[in-house]
Amino acid sequence: MRSTHATGRMWLAGAVAAAGMALASGAAPRTTALQPDGAPKAYNREVSPLADGTRKGLRLDQREGDGLAWWPDTVLAEGTIEFDVRGKDLPQQSFVGVAFHGADEKTYDAVYFRPFNFKAEDPARRVRAVQYVAHPTYTWNKLRAERPGEFERAVSPVPDPNGWFHVRIVLAGARVRVFVDDATQPSLEVTQLSDRKRGWVGFWVGNGSAGDFANLKVTPSR
Repeated sequence: MRSTHATGRMWLAGAVAAAGMALASGAAPRTTALQPDGAPKAYNREVSPLADGTRKGLRLDQREGDGLAWWPDTVLAEGTIEFDVRGKDLPQQSFVGVAFHGADEKTYDAVYFRPFNFKAEDPARRVRAVQYVAHPTYTWNKLRAERPGEFERAVSPVPDPNGWFHVRIVLAGARVRVFVDDATQPSLEVTQLSDRKRGWVGFWVGNGSAGDFANLKVTPSR
């Protein structure tokens, strides 16, 4: 499927400005903040502005297949990605997260959550709450079949499956650590599977999923 902009450049530029997407600068070399017009590039999703209380961000609609909203000029190597996200407690209909070290709409690493597993009664589902993947080679089903339990974990503390929660992802060398809310210990810590050392950052939703995102902050470490 072809990549498309969610809507006109001026409209999305205003939406992103209103969303308060902050890209923190770090030591040289600096990352490029956003595309010149501030508009994210959309793949297989329509992107619309979102305001919910003090949170202002973006909403990706629900469609078949994976979807993205990303900023090709926002290049990150090592550092921290933080954002707020909200999914739903609907089995197999809520996969929400962030992509990084992206090359195109099919080639990226990602960390995503399955909110419907956060408080599942089945222990086998609870340990599949947060997932790391490296597309196109290392999909969730390939990793689960060949390296079970290594790239997906339970989430601690356990958020409301229908509510907002905060995510902090730390990229250092080949290590990927994922923290939820105010946790000091990562819910997931893995070694990156792709050989990409840098690339764009953007929001990600999985097959059949919509997602709400706010307060994106990207802080390069070098």
